[in-house]
Amino acid sequence: MQHTIRGVPAVVDDALRMRARETGKRLNEVGIDALAEGAGVTQAPRRRRDLSDVAGTWDADPAVEAALAAQDEPDPDLWR
Repeated sequence: MQHTIRGVPAVVDDALRMRARETGKRLNEVGIDALAEGAGVTQAPRRRRDLSDVAGTWDADPAVEAALAAQDEPDPDLWR
């Protein structure tokens, strides 16, 4: 059985082609590998994105905190 995937975004196509060059595999082969990995049907553990590079990089903003807190308060007009 043969599959054809159309509409592959350029960024995905570029990444697959780079992986094919780096590993010496055919483009279809790395595409199947990527699909299997994404579907969780390989023996290899799935890679997870480590967010440590962005953790702690935001600044507290009192206005934003106040707006979020106000969302949690009940609206007295709803109960009239």
